[in-house]
Amino acid sequence: MTAPAPTTQRRRRERTPAVLVLEDGRTFRGEAYGATGETFGEAVFNTGMSGYQETLTDPSYHRQVVVMTAPQIGNTGWNDEDDESKRIWVAGYVVRDPARVASNWRSTRSLDEELVRQGVVGISGIDTRALTRHLRERGAMRCGIFSGEALTDQAELLARVQQSPEMKGADLCAEVATTEAYVVPAVGEKKFTVAALDLGIKGMTPQRMAERGIEVHVLPANSTLEDLYAVQPDGVFFSNGPGDPATADHQVAVAQGVLERGTPFFGICFGNQILGRALGFGTYKLKYGHRGINQPVQDRTTGKVEVTAHNHGFAVNAPLDRVSDTPFGRVEVSHVCLNDDVVEGLQALDVPAFSVQYHPEAAAGPHDAAYLFDRFVELMRGDDKHSAKLMEGQRA
Repeated sequence: MTAPAPTTQRRRRERTPAVLVLEDGRTFRGEAYGATGETFGEAVFNTGMSGYQETLTDPSYHRQVVVMTAPQIGNTGWNDEDDESKRIWVAGYVVRDPARVASNWRSTRSLDEELVRQGVVGISGIDTRALTRHLRERGAMRCGIFSGEALTDQAELLARVQQSPEMKGADLCAEVATTEAYVVPAVGEKKFTVAALDLGIKGMTPQRMAERGIEVHVLPANSTLEDLYAVQPDGVFFSNGPGDPATADHQVAVAQGVLERGTPFFGICFGNQILGRALGFGTYKLKYGHRGINQPVQDRTTGKVEVTAHNHGFAVNAPLDRVSDTPFGRVEVSHVCLNDDVVEGLQALDVPAFSVQYHPEAAAGPHDAAYLFDRFVELMRGDDKHSAKLMEGQRA
């Protein structure tokens, strides 16, 4: 029997100076990590202590520079099984202490090597705790990472950061979504067909549905209502994705068409924000957002507290203290973040539709919210006890 390959050693190379410049002028100096050069994006922090490969390949991080709050990153290397899409989507990567050795039996190369291979510019050796505190106090903001020949005069670097595009008003979902429809077949007996609008979908999401006997037709972000119904769906799903939901007028109109037809609807993250807009609620940009795999959320219909995976910088503006009347009937906030009372889920009481702001596919992250896929199945069966209980409670 062939012995397992030795652990991947981080490639030894000459240390290259690097600098991170925030749009308010604060700078952090360190060393190049990954590719050298320059990159721009919105600086955000992720509180997960593991799951960095899933984070890096999550399309929702498109045009964002991710700061990892865990001090050491890269100790499990990189493998060929855990990607959530076909590429790394983050605009840049910031870590404090890169692991010198990748030590995991599934690892095939180091994180550093993969960042270099995909041309992702990063920085290491900076005080990520100080940077995180700064972003918490001042809010997520534009930044740039510069290393190698990209290092020039400080004033020039700051000016270039301030000229880069903002996340507010950014229409990005079509940039990360599939351009051709594809099918994820049901595992075992096929029970349902779901039309899934790809706004930046993670690979594990249709897999979780397939495990429940659902054949998932993944469609481009610009698909029409007719495109969705061409697959004769039992349910419609809107995925996670990047950008400002205020720009998603086309997707909102499609969601309203689904609600008018009464087809069971489930949305995650960006899909939650689109459902919110379709119901008549507004959206707004959070000061620094929720990103990580340790966010506490309460299911207000059961009282249960879940530890959940998040990646969002925008939220739905819906009242927490009452049931709202909308053009599609009554709607209630079903989930709320216990850290700051941000809306984390919506439940329609008169049409078959619900959504959550977080990521129940658990890639990476805890499995506390896996029941939401079962709830979607119940909705398509027409025996959703959760909705029936809510409606009965409202009638009383």
